[in-house]
Amino acid sequence: MHPFPHHYPVAATASFDSDVSLTAPGVTVIKSAGPVEFGGPGDLWSPESLLVASVADCFILSFRAIARAARFDWVNLDCRVNGTLDRVDGQSRFTDFLVEARLVIPKGADIAKAEKLLHKAERGCLITNSLYAASHLALEVAEAD
Repeated sequence: MHPFPHHYPVAATASFDSDVSLTAPGVTVIKSAGPVEFGGPGDLWSPESLLVASVADCFILSFRAIARAARFDWVNLDCRVNGTLDRVDGQSRFTDFLVEARLVIPKGADIAKAEKLLHKAERGCLITNSLYAASHLALEVAEAD
């Protein structure tokens, strides 16, 4: 692992009536739009769905690392996450993430150990542990040519 802190540069760009293009060094461009609930088309990833997907992805990757360190063999892990967006103190925010995980393990493997490792993965997920991170804005406004 690289020493901390780690930095993850991402860029987003859009014109007045286009989808948003999300880019990061070395990865495929993702197109994004608002979700149906906010008047979007519903056929692209939205910031909301990307955040919830990050919770699911991080859970699986955390479990993989923890299981590997514990030398615990497993076959498959399916993870479904339902994020609840609500109004709190006049602001829209995610208030809950229900993580539903189904782990398939080899016949005869230790079920109690599997459950322990799944709970450890939930506690260790850096995405859910970071959801109260500070946000800062640096801005520039420019007139079109």
